[in-house]
Amino acid sequence: MRDEVMETSSSEGASIGHNSAEINIEFVVKGFNSITPYVAKNGAPLPMKMKAGSTVRELVERLGIPKDKIFLVFKNGRDVTKGIYPANNPKCNFEVVIDEGDHISFSGPVPYSYGYGSAVV
Repeated sequence: MRDEVMETSSSEGASIGHNSAEINIEFVVKGFNSITPYVAKNGAPLPMKMKAGSTVRELVERLGIPKDKIFLVFKNGRDVTKGIYPANNPKCNFEVVIDEGDHISFSGPVPYSYGYGSAVV
């Protein structure tokens, strides 16, 4: 008996799997400083669901956060902001893919504490 080879189209070669188009992932979003009103009214973490393979860019658009107001982006406590981020030109990596169970945090400008000589987060 001869083995048959199944042909697949090139559009099915997504990095997370060809059968993940209908899968939703659950994660948590937090907002700090001037971003808080965009995420939750009471400042509590916001549970979210989005399609598997969604990016930080898609999340920002869904929440309606102006990109120029974002100064820091954290994924599970790790800074995913690229390079140096001056106040007038944030360089956030909006192409980071969100995974199941992630904690994504956004922060506006970080207030400076003259008493301690460092940023207050």
